[in-house]
Amino acid sequence: MSNDQTTSSKTGTNNNSVYSIIKQALSGEHRDYTTGSIRRAVIFLSIPMILEMCMESVFAVVDIFFVGHIGKEAVATVGLTESVLFLVYSLAMGLSMAATALVARRTGEKDPEGAAHSAAQAVNLALGVTVVVSLAGVLLAPDILRVMGGSPATVATGAIYTRIVFGGSIVIMLLYLINGIFRGAGNASMAMWSLWIANGCNILLCPLLIHFFGLKGAAIATTIGRGIGVIYQLYHLFRGKKGTIRITRKSFTPDVPLLKSLTKIAWTGTTQFLIGSASLIVMVRIIAQFGDAAIAGYQVALRIFLFFLLPAWGMSNAGATLVGQNLGAKRPDRAEQSVWTAARYNAIFMMVVTVLFLFGSDVIVAFMNKDPDVGKVAVQMLRVISLGYIIYGVGMVLTNAFNGAGDTRTPTYINLFCFWAFQIPLAYVLSVALGLGPLGVFMAIPITEVAVLASSYLLFRKGAWKKVKI
Repeated sequence: MSNDQTTSSKTGTNNNSVYSIIKQALSGEHRDYTTGSIRRAVIFLSIPMILEMCMESVFAVVDIFFVGHIGKEAVATVGLTESVLFLVYSLAMGLSMAATALVARRTGEKDPEGAAHSAAQAVNLALGVTVVVSLAGVLLAPDILRVMGGSPATVATGAIYTRIVFGGSIVIMLLYLINGIFRGAGNASMAMWSLWIANGCNILLCPLLIHFFGLKGAAIATTIGRGIGVIYQLYHLFRGKKGTIRITRKSFTPDVPLLKSLTKIAWTGTTQFLIGSASLIVMVRIIAQFGDAAIAGYQVALRIFLFFLLPAWGMSNAGATLVGQNLGAKRPDRAEQSVWTAARYNAIFMMVVTVLFLFGSDVIVAFMNKDPDVGKVAVQMLRVISLGYIIYGVGMVLTNAFNGAGDTRTPTYINLFCFWAFQIPLAYVLSVALGLGPLGVFMAIPITEVAVLASSYLLFRKGAWKKVKI
C-alpha cells in the first residue's frame, strides 16, 4: 500500500469526495494543469471560476434589487447605464483576455518571470485606456441616458449615477484584468476571493448608502466595493507566494514589443466584446420604444439571466486557461480535449438552468421586482431565452477556447456576423415589422445562439487556433 493510501486509510478521508475536491479547488494551491487528469483539471479550475462569476453577477443583482425599491426611473437609469457600461466591460474583458492568453502561455512554458512581465504590461495598458473612458463618461452622462432612450425624468434623476459609475471605471478595468492574470496563471481561487470580497462590501454598503444618498448611493457602494477588491488583488499580485505569479516594480518597465503584442490581442478581443455589447445597446434601443416598463422588465430579466449565465462563463474560462497553458506546453491535443470536457459539463449545467427558468421564472422575478407590468415582461423574456441556454453554454466554451489560444480574431468575426448581420435585423423584423413587440426581441436571442454555436463548431474543428503564436 502506498503512503498516500495509508494516510487516507488512517484519516478516513477520501480525496475523491465532493468535499475534498471543492476544498482542493478553493485552496489556491499551485498545480501543473498540463499533466494529469483533464477532468480533474477542468473541475479544479471551474469551481473557483464559477464562484467568481457568480459574484460578478451578484453586483448587478444587488444593485437592481435595492434600486428597485426607489422607482421605475431608478431601475431604468441603472439599466441604461449598465447597457452603455458594457462598452467598458468590453475593454476590460479584451485586456483581461489578452493577459490571460499571454500569462497562460508563459506559465505553460514554465517561464514565471515572463508571465509576471506580461501581467505588469497589461496593467500599464489598462491604466492608459481607462483615463479616456472615465473622462468621456463623466462629461457625457446626461447625453448617454438621453441617447439610450431614457425619459426626461430618468435623465434628470439618473445623470449623477452614471457620472459616478463611469468616473470609477478604473476599478472595473483592474478587477477584470487582474483576475484574468490570476486565471491565466492557474490561480483561479485568488480571482474568486477578489470578487467575493468586493461583493461582500457592496452588499453591506448598497442599502446603507442608498438610504442616505438615494440612487447615487448605489453607484458609490459599487465603486467602493470593487475598489476594495482591487486592493486585495494588488496586494497578492505584488506579494505572491512561491509557485504563483508575482510582479515587481521592474516588471512595469515599458516593453514596447510586448505592449504591441498585448494591444493586438486586446484590440481584437475588445472589438469582439464591443460588437456583442453594442448589439445589446441596439437591442435595448429597440425595446425602449415600447415604454419604461419594457425597458425595466428587460433589465431585470437581463440581470437574472447574467446571474445564471456567468457561472457558465466561469466554466468556459477554465477551458480557455487550459488551452493557453497546454499550447504553451506543446500539447495541442490535450488543449482540445480540455475544451470538449468543459463544454460537456457546461451543457449539463445549462440544462438544469433551462428547467429552472421554464418553470420558476415567475417566482425569481417576483423576488427581484414588485411592479406587475415590469414582471410580466421579465418573465416572458426569461422563458423565451431559456430555450437556447444549452446551445449558449456549449458555444460559449468553444468561442472562449479561441481566446485562450490568443486567437481573438475568430470570435470577433463570429460575433460580427451573428449579432449585427443576423440578430439585430431579426429582432427588428420580429418586434416591429411583424408587431410582436418585446417578444420579438426575446425570440431573436436564442435563434442567434444557434448560429453562434454552428459557426464556432465548424471553425474550432479546423484547428487553426492550435498554431497561433503569441
